[in-house]
Amino acid sequence: MLTYLGNFFIEKIKIFVSSLSFFSYPLAILDIFIVAALFYWLYLLLKGTRGIRILIGLMILGIGLLFSHLLNLIALTWVLRSFLAVAVIAIPIIFQPELRRALEKLGRTNIKSFLKGDKQLQNIVSTISEAAEVLAKNKIGALIVIKKKTGLEDYIETGTLINAQLSSKLILNLFYPHSPLHDGAIIIEGEKIIAAGCTLPLLETDQGFKYGTRHKAALGISTETDALTLVISEEKGTISLAVEGKLITDIKPKELPNYLLKFLRLKNHKLK
Repeated sequence: MLTYLGNFFIEKIKIFVSSLSFFSYPLAILDIFIVAALFYWLYLLLKGTRGIRILIGLMILGIGLLFSHLLNLIALTWVLRSFLAVAVIAIPIIFQPELRRALEKLGRTNIKSFLKGDKQLQNIVSTISEAAEVLAKNKIGALIVIKKKTGLEDYIETGTLINAQLSSKLILNLFYPHSPLHDGAIIIEGEKIIAAGCTLPLLETDQGFKYGTRHKAALGISTETDALTLVISEEKGTISLAVEGKLITDIKPKELPNYLLKFLRLKNHKLK
């Protein structure tokens, strides 16, 4: 049976490939490349949001429809085709927040965003490190999330939008004990503080029992995204850094810039 199905699909693929006539349609490769680029852009847009799970579900249904059609499963094909038809109509409603952000992002496109140099990174690190040193010295608890590649829109929506220029003074004001936003996390993207007072997912494993709420939150978001999360302990005034589900503790203020530069420069650095 498996051999029959394998040969069946191979024959179908051969028919599809033979139908591609690059001589009569010389732009076929460009066409395929553009479609692939659009799907990749859509993936990057939805990555890190609830929308990616919905998109994966739709893709699974689409693959199921393809297989049912190839196997001539008439009833299953009809059911999946009808369901996908309704889903396509509902897509603008389901993905309304993501579509809005996509259009806003296109409207704000600036070529300078693609030319961020090391000097800008050093300025970001210097600003965050300066604020962290003051917070630690005064034992003011803080939770600072630095975005890398994974989208953090779901967490941004839980807080208050700031969208302000990054500065150490603003960070200190946001975490000041009497500030209404001091209990949550701030999310930094580039040279902007995007939001404050954000709620992060707590670490759910047994490892979380060793830490307080801020450290659990830092570990939680570091397991779900590639973000770099800085934690200032309110009790001890210590500095910790959460990366890929692991925590580097008791970082000295003078060492912090080197740690931040190290993990922000490397795209896929693995903690040992």
